[in-house]
Amino acid sequence: MSATRQTAAKKAALKSPASKSITAKSAAKKAAARESIDEGGANGSEPASLDTRTEAHLYRAIVEGVLAHRLTPGTKLPEPDLCQLFDVGRATVRRVLEKLAHDGIVTLRPNKGAVIAEPTPEETREIFEARRALERALVELAVARVTDADLVQLRKQLDEEHAAMHRFDQPSWARLASDFHLRVAALAGNAVLLRYLTELVSRSSLIVGLYEPPGYAPCEHDEHAAIVECLARRDAPGAIERMQAHLVDLEQRIETTRMRGEKSLASLLGLAEPKAVKARA
Repeated sequence: MSATRQTAAKKAALKSPASKSITAKSAAKKAAARESIDEGGANGSEPASLDTRTEAHLYRAIVEGVLAHRLTPGTKLPEPDLCQLFDVGRATVRRVLEKLAHDGIVTLRPNKGAVIAEPTPEETREIFEARRALERALVELAVARVTDADLVQLRKQLDEEHAAMHRFDQPSWARLASDFHLRVAALAGNAVLLRYLTELVSRSSLIVGLYEPPGYAPCEHDEHAAIVECLARRDAPGAIERMQAHLVDLEQRIETTRMRGEKSLASLLGLAEPKAVKARA
């Protein structure tokens, strides 16, 4: 086939209903992923295997507490307190805690209750190794599929990060830093990879809460801005290189100093203090 005919064939293929359908499906996947992040933070969609919206709400509240570094590793999650704070029974709380334990966010201790997981140095190495491999693939896909509208949203995210940083709002700063990685991942249009990254980001936040010195952002704003500029240029090698260096730098900033808060569970979850704590049957 001649070069002219090949070009015509490619144009025809792009205009075909099948091609438009594929493009529409890709856009729909990205939109759904963005919506799930907007609605519930980094883990906005209802987690698989949870039966009700109440369970999903409790799950998200704990994950959000981890991402915002309010719930640091070792924080106790007493069942009676959770029952009171969320107005649910013990069976509901136990199902949610079991799901969180399955996802590596909570540790269930026999006869002692649940606590936020405390990653070991070996787990830390493995989690960051997995994140680098996964985010490399997601960034490459994101570069191929990012749109001008997506870039507008990412730059809005950067503005929010910058504002939180300058008002010294550490919880918002931490949450926005985690959300940035998931928003970039959402552009890849692959729900399976996004779900895996969501778990790794939650576990990374545990590590940062445990080991990173106080006063640091989980991610540097300028590093995020550089990644967005690579996406805007559709520079896949540059975006991958920036993301890899960013994750290496984050891992290297981690120290082995344990940090623990002494606030109540309600404040750690971002809820109002109850008048009394009473477990429901």
